[in-house]
Amino acid sequence: MKYLLPILASAAYATAQSVSGSAEGFASGVTGGGSATPVYPADEAELEDLLSSEGEQVIVLTKTYDFTGTQATGTACYSWGTGEGCQLILQDDCGDTPSTTVTYDAAGKTPIPVASDKTLLGVGSEGVIKGKGLSFTNDVSNIIVQNIKITDLNPHYVWGGDALTFDGSSNIWIDHVETELIGRVHYVFGYNANSAVTLSNNFLNGETTYSTSCDGYQYWGMELVGEDDQITFKGNYLYKTSGRAPALSGSTKFHACNNVWSDNNGHAIEGNEQGQGLFEGNVWQDVTSVISSSTWEAGDMFLSSADGTGNDACASYIGRNCASSIYTNDGGDYTSYADVSWLGDWSGLTIADCQEASEIESSVPGSAGNTL
Repeated sequence: MKYLLPILASAAYATAQSVSGSAEGFASGVTGGGSATPVYPADEAELEDLLSSEGEQVIVLTKTYDFTGTQATGTACYSWGTGEGCQLILQDDCGDTPSTTVTYDAAGKTPIPVASDKTLLGVGSEGVIKGKGLSFTNDVSNIIVQNIKITDLNPHYVWGGDALTFDGSSNIWIDHVETELIGRVHYVFGYNANSAVTLSNNFLNGETTYSTSCDGYQYWGMELVGEDDQITFKGNYLYKTSGRAPALSGSTKFHACNNVWSDNNGHAIEGNEQGQGLFEGNVWQDVTSVISSSTWEAGDMFLSSADGTGNDACASYIGRNCASSIYTNDGGDYTSYADVSWLGDWSGLTIADCQEASEIESSVPGSAGNTL
């Protein structure tokens, strides 16, 4: 009988050794580690070594890899108040802002670099990386991350860590990933171009113990500052955020379809005049303001209507009408975001199919995240 358990374990993990589905939209065709023999990192050190190694790898996570406990001390500023639920910011010079000396996890500030041609898979809900994020930088490409959870990156402290960092990457597919209790940003795209990126079926969980608003709603959702980034954002669930969800702060081409934003007590979209956002077939549920006039400059933006009015304007550019969206308990008027002429810049890009919002409203919240 002592040999039976390894056999049963191997059978249970067999379904997690291959990728489920394929990338839609801009990252279509990504293969990651391909058909490489799956490997199971024994500990945190081996996980880091495998992810940063050369060549194709399929890396399977069957447990929690805990990087917390590497303590460091530093100065933190009370930039948003001194209440129990307020975030502090790790910063050497606080100026006139009150400050204190704090202890935090050093590991959270240094994400794990992921090399090209990698597939990272989690088994059920067991594949968890605690206390560290992942980074895709320095021209890495052809990477798949699916069905994992990233959590506990110094949630008390801004600059305590980012969950997923992209800077000069291409052909990256992030799918069925949950991020929670993140000190700074869940998804951050640096200044170097990130092309052919698809973020799908992910759960951006903004419910947190500490926040800039001191109320458990996270402001630091998605910061997109890259030059000519190309991001497909489909089937994701964003919960209890208050801003930067996303922030189109660079010249980003951002296609958001069939996502659900729920319980946002601030605003969702912000950015500058360079960003291009195509938002269709989405559900905006209890979002105080989809776009904040105080944080959005006159960039290129299309928000599909709820009743279909004007959605046929998309057909000339993407070959179909844009899918209708749902706006529930939302206080804004977004009829001015109806111009799509700028979609001429998207010629040659692979545009994901998009369903009407009514078809995905109930399914996305339950299926997003590490639910495979």
